[in-house]
Formats: sequence, C-alpha cells, structure tokens
Amino acid sequence: MMSEEQKGILYAAGSYVMWGVLPLYWKLIDGIQSYEILAHRIIWSLVFMILLVFFLGKTSELKIQTKSLFGEPKQALSLFIAAVVIAMNWGLFIWAVSNDHVMQASLGYYINPLMSILLGLFFMKERFTKVEWLAIALAAAGVFYMTLSLGVFPYISVLLAASFAIYGLLKKNIRIDAIYTILLECLFTLPFALIGLVYLKSINMSHFGMNQDSFILLFSGALTAIPLIMFTAGARRIPLSLIGFLQYIGPTLMLIQSVFLFNEQFTITHLITFGLIWTGLILYSISKIMTYRRQKRI
Repeated sequence: MMSEEQKGILYAAGSYVMWGVLPLYWKLIDGIQSYEILAHRIIWSLVFMILLVFFLGKTSELKIQTKSLFGEPKQALSLFIAAVVIAMNWGLFIWAVSNDHVMQASLGYYINPLMSILLGLFFMKERFTKVEWLAIALAAAGVFYMTLSLGVFPYISVLLAASFAIYGLLKKNIRIDAIYTILLECLFTLPFALIGLVYLKSINMSHFGMNQDSFILLFSGALTAIPLIMFTAGARRIPLSLIGFLQYIGPTLMLIQSVFLFNEQFTITHLITFGLIWTGLILYSISKIMTYRRQKRI
C-alpha cells in the first residue's frame, strides 16, 4: 500500500516527465503553424476539462466557484490576465520547439524558479537570504555570459521563464480549485483561438481534417490537462522543497532531447551558461531544504 507522500511523488514526477517530453509531441506536427497548434491546444483543453468536470459530477461546484470568482472583480481580472500570459507561454514554447530552440526552452524552465524569487521580492515584498541572492546572481551571470559569447540575448529562455513566473504570481491569490481555473483560463482565451482558426480556414491554411495531424492536435487537450491535474494532486501530498527538486525533471529531459534527438549544438558556451545556472539552482534548493527543516523543528 502506497503512502500519501509516495503517491504525491509519483503524481508530481509524472507531471514533470509529461511536460519534459512535450517537445517530442510538438515535433510530430512541426510543419503546422505555431498559432494553429496553440489555438487547437486551447480548444481541446477546454473540451477535455468540461468533460472531466461533467464526469466527476462537479458541474454544480463549477457554477458556485465561478460565481464566487466573478463576485470579486480583482480575482476575475487576475485570472483573465493569467490565462493570456499562459497562452503566450504555450505559444512561445511551441514556436521554440518547431524552430529548433528546445535547448533555449530548457534553459528557460531552469531559470523559472529564480525568476519567481525576483517577482516575490518586487511584488510580495519577500526577503531574500544571501544564498538566494547568490543563486540569482549566478543565473544572471549565465545569461550575460551567453549573450556576450554568442552575441545573441537568449530571449526565448527569459520570456518563457518570465511568463511562467508571472502566471504563478497571478494565480497565487486566486481562491478556487485548480481544475476550475484551468477550465476558465481556456474559456477566457477561446475567442482568440476561434478567431485565429476561422481566419486560417478562410485563407485555406487550416490543417484540421481527417488526417493524422488532426488526431495529434485533438489529443493536445488531454496532454495539456492531465499533467496539470497530476501536479495539483502531487503538490497537495508532498512538501514544497520536494516539488522544488522534482521540477528540474522537465527541463533536464528537454535538454537531453535537444542534444541527442534534435541535434542542437551544445558548445562550451552552453556548458558554462548551464553550469552557472545549475550551481545557482543547487544553492537555492539547499537553502530551501534547510529552511523547511528549521520550520519543521519549530
């Protein structure tokens, strides 16, 4: 019989593995425009979430929580902005994979926890430890070194990290269950998805029909929703410090794929850049574990 913590580890690790192998999935349809893939991802995620809520018998709870959300305009606005931000994050990630920038995407998700710390400083007035300052400085040094060495700012990495960190910040104070927020986020961005698909259809550039690509687009909804649900189930059962370790599964899998499957170059510049960021993340993780243990003793 598995303990609740073991189940939590399994759920959380499973969600990060699914996120980590997403590049393989998007590569199957990299001949399709990124916007069309994004639009279908939004639509089929919404369909999947509606079916899930219906089969779980939670339609009445959805109505109650939605009414509660719109009873607080600030929360509703935060969720709408979060929906737009995560859609932009999805779109940029799909574009990065389609254009052979999986390594930059990987770098972005390594930077993400440190970007979240920065947002915590500016918007939540959180205090940093010296170790956390050092971790951020090392990550910044890594990005700066790559920019100087390659002559190109890693904008994909920074935008992916920033958008996901902003999304997390916006969701921090939204007081409705994750299953409903995912559904509402897709609902908020549905008009943009539909307008885009109608336009593509009008100029005969739509790929959706009776073909293999259409089935891949169709299942993108489940592939989006399932890891989010698994992550939510895992996060409720295990400490935040453990989540902090497990979250590096995703970008590590992306990095491995970029080098060994997609033949992206991993030069000495990349090694130094990733090395600086990895060192920062190790220090940050150790700091969080020590803080968690101290709080547990108290």
